[in-house]
Amino acid sequence: MKKIYLFLVGILLTLNALAQSAKTDIIKKTNGEELKGRIIRITDADVSFVYAGETAEYVIKKSDIAQIIHSSGRTETFATAAQPAETRQKDPVTMSASPADHHNKIAILPFTFLMDNQPGADAIGLKAQQDAFGILTQHSAGYTILDPRTTNAALIQAGATRDKLIGFTMKNLCDILGVEYIIDGTVTQNKGYQTSSTSNVGSTNVKRDDAEKVKGVSSYSSANSSAVQRYDVSVSLQIYMDNNASIYNQSHKAFLSNTDGSYSGPLEYLLKRCPLYRK
Repeated sequence: MKKIYLFLVGILLTLNALAQSAKTDIIKKTNGEELKGRIIRITDADVSFVYAGETAEYVIKKSDIAQIIHSSGRTETFATAAQPAETRQKDPVTMSASPADHHNKIAILPFTFLMDNQPGADAIGLKAQQDAFGILTQHSAGYTILDPRTTNAALIQAGATRDKLIGFTMKNLCDILGVEYIIDGTVTQNKGYQTSSTSNVGSTNVKRDDAEKVKGVSSYSSANSSAVQRYDVSVSLQIYMDNNASIYNQSHKAFLSNTDGSYSGPLEYLLKRCPLYRK
């Protein structure tokens, strides 16, 4: 009887050991992926991991890990530190993401348009937004840029209209739009000097008879003048991250004043020098 008892105890101990060994570590990544296996080691920057039933060892960056559930039941949560824009420019494209993942996504807000330092037409601000989108989409490998229509619709639906934007932080707007970066810009157009020109037109008519004698002389003259208004134009550009950090804040003025108020030169100049632009 004693032997049978010891045999049963042995079986129970074996089953318990097997049950313990069957438990796995679970790694939950920031993109929603879940890995099951055994953690070999954890360093300051990486986690070495082996999938269940395999022997190959994989190294996963801590910055890509949201949480680890150890086989013991202990849970370890990781806070992803914000990286500088220069480092994020080298990040690979994220092909799959959870709805909360903003990685490598950009939204461009409607620009503010100021005419002689007073609020100007919204249509020009929307046009500048569309132009910025057109320039950046050609030089944004590795980033996903929301088209202006999608951006503006999401803002309106969330109540973040132009007159209420001051009540939203950049993090709020990033969460609404689901992006990592937000570009905000201002076009300023001020009246500069005027150029004027004057032209004179004159004519003289001589009437002669058949004998080639002068019978009369008539003359006509007129003067025309015109003035052309020229404009001084500048563009300001700010880029924010989803942690409210400002990573770019620059302004540029058109080299020469123009007659049509064009902002395309300063806008392209700033975009080419921003941290999100790629040649």
